Amino acid sequence: MKSGLNKKEYLKDLRNILVFRSLSNGDLKKLLPFIEIIQFSADETIISEGDLSPSFFGVLRGTVVVRVDQQDKEVYLCSIGAGDIFGEAAMFLKMKRTATVVSADDTVVFKMIRHDMLKFFDEHPKEGNSILMIMVYSLLKKLRESNQELAFERRSDVAQSDVDDLLMELAGKSN
Repeated sequence: MKSGLNKKEYLKDLRNILVFRSLSNGDLKKLLPFIEIIQFSADETIISEGDLSPSFFGVLRGTVVVRVDQQDKEVYLCSIGAGDIFGEAAMFLKMKRTATVVSADDTVVFKMIRHDMLKFFDEHPKEGNSILMIMVYSLLKKLRESNQELAFERRSDVAQSDVDDLLMELAGKSN
């Protein structure tokens, strides 16, 4: 991990982050004191499942992998590439992280801590409202996608009565 990178070199990359797209170049420059730019090598942990940290991230360059631990096994959830954010729920909730995020390759991210985000919103309310609305939209979109996946999984579940009927039929007993 390498921090303290020149933030101005990443202005173009910040412009590609969904929550910052509505900001002008001047507004993006106002944001720079409130964020940190961090470079990770492949397979470095950015967020650990179970940690409590009040920050969110955006991928400026590279890719990260999101995974969870289930019964002592790492389960892949998704990959996140340049322009996407992750960990934004930590801006609104004081909860432990629900997944581990690891750099898939050489990756550069921005990090913004809740306290700094609130300070930016206080000093720049118009820009802050824009960021906030897009963050809420992003969270709602992720919730909708999760609900759709859950509904699909439930739809594909086999009913216990169907299994019972099949077993009875295979056993030569009919209902």
